[in-house]
Amino acid sequence: MRHVRSAAAALGLLALAACGAGEDGPIYLGLAGPISQPNGRSFRLAAEMAVDEINRAGGIRGRRLELVQLDDQANPERAIEVATELRDDPRIVAVIGHINSAATIEAAKIYNDEDNGVLQISPASSSPLVTEAGPWTFRVCPSDLQHGPTLASWTYERLGRRRAAVLYANDDYGRGLLDTFSRAFEEAGGTIVARDPFLPSLITSPDALDPYLERAIAAGMDALVVAGQAAEALTILTAARRLGFHGPVLGADGITNLRDAGEIAEGVYITSAFLPDRPTERAQKFVRDYVARYEELPDHRGAMAYDAIHLVARALAEVGTDRRTLRDHIARVGSELPAYEGVSGTIIFDENGDVAGKDVAVGIVRQGRILTAS
Repeated sequence: MRHVRSAAAALGLLALAACGAGEDGPIYLGLAGPISQPNGRSFRLAAEMAVDEINRAGGIRGRRLELVQLDDQANPERAIEVATELRDDPRIVAVIGHINSAATIEAAKIYNDEDNGVLQISPASSSPLVTEAGPWTFRVCPSDLQHGPTLASWTYERLGRRRAAVLYANDDYGRGLLDTFSRAFEEAGGTIVARDPFLPSLITSPDALDPYLERAIAAGMDALVVAGQAAEALTILTAARRLGFHGPVLGADGITNLRDAGEIAEGVYITSAFLPDRPTERAQKFVRDYVARYEELPDHRGAMAYDAIHLVARALAEVGTDRRTLRDHIARVGSELPAYEGVSGTIIFDENGDVAGKDVAVGIVRQGRILTAS
């Protein structure tokens, strides 16, 4: 629920936001996501690397860029609290986040405040519902309208599978991927033999989803799609193999961290808007710098957080720190203003704040890495 303010209070907050920390002080960006969890690690590390690079190059017109990091725990209710704190902090000129679609959608209700809006750029929230989140909300990742059909085409055309089962997290992300995959797979001529929801918090034992998997196997499942996050995907994958299913397992970018699960994850297919072997000079420099700094590979969340921060830094250098002016400038990227060429590809925003024309690649897990599948 939006906070109700007097006109005088709203004007006062906007004036403070326009001033930031003073004309000579640091410029502050919010960083909001599950920064203490595995799926927030690369997001946080790449954001810190981007800020360090900008500051070493002289900052924003001589002013340092600083991050205010808040952990939303991938929880929509906590995301509302985080968003409220960032929106009401007059130092914050923009927010990079959130990561999980459900958290992003709830937080957007706060950032899209009519009296005190703040620019929100999500690196990795792919639910189609983010499109309708409001004029202050943008994302630099493709939506499930691209991930689902890409997965469906790979399953049907490249793998030759015809009878897929989908186990999906019963949230905005899981339902979105279920819908887009199923529609595209059936249009291609395939059959969805099972559509079963789960609540991640209720998967408390390794055999919790056995009944779903047993029914799908009995129905002739020849491909298994998991629409959720890596932790529950590992439980499902392990159970499917234990029950005798040896066909392909696939998922979208939510299961990226499955790469760290060891031998059980070998051969799992995962769609992503960024893979570490992306064959561009800009992407490979980013990967080399990231590995040199952290001794690990970045994921798509990291690459797109890195791009989002550099994009906002470019805008700040051009138009300053006023929140509305900054939002309006970002909205014109790729139309009235030049596109941004990032490590994850070209960033062009459409009228809904969605990134337009970004590719989705299919990766395969090999020895703890996700490499472009062939």
